[in-house]
Amino acid sequence: MISDLASLPMQDSRLPLLQGIIPIITLLFLKTILTQIGLKFQYTRKFVDGEPCILIHKGRINYSTLKKQQLNIDELLEELRLANYFNLDEIQYAILENDGQMSILPVDYNSSKSNCEKSTQNAEVALPKVLISDGKINKNSLTSIDKDEKWILNLLKNHNILSIKHVLIALYDTEGKFKFQLFDEYQKEKT
Repeated sequence: MISDLASLPMQDSRLPLLQGIIPIITLLFLKTILTQIGLKFQYTRKFVDGEPCILIHKGRINYSTLKKQQLNIDELLEELRLANYFNLDEIQYAILENDGQMSILPVDYNSSKSNCEKSTQNAEVALPKVLISDGKINKNSLTSIDKDEKWILNLLKNHNILSIKHVLIALYDTEGKFKFQLFDEYQKEKT
């Protein structure tokens, strides 16, 4: 933002240099004031900087927090894949930090990542297939496994799920196991 403010008067010679300097000084002043207030008063820090929020707890997605943070399932799964986590069951906690980064605590925190990578080199691992996301069927995933909507409805019925609209996410994980989570499951487990 500061570089944009500084570049405008440099690009257009008709604008005085002062029009770039005043907004920069104002931003720096506001940042300094807010930082000092945040250091002295903890409750203002929460208001100004925000606070980290738990997106996944014990392999379960916290859908209400996901909505508050304006994230969708696809973005969450992409971030997890970028961190080399392909199964929700592998995650004890996934926390969205104030700066937008995601911190992930694996279920087996004590085992080193290199041991996990060595063990998966021998066994063939398939990419997870998201069959239902946000209560809607992912037709591309169904097509890739040669299944149709009737098949997914029967599969849900076998798990006592009456409507697709109740399903937050349903997928085949890297081991080929069917996993699902309903929209309200996270709240049930917390109470």
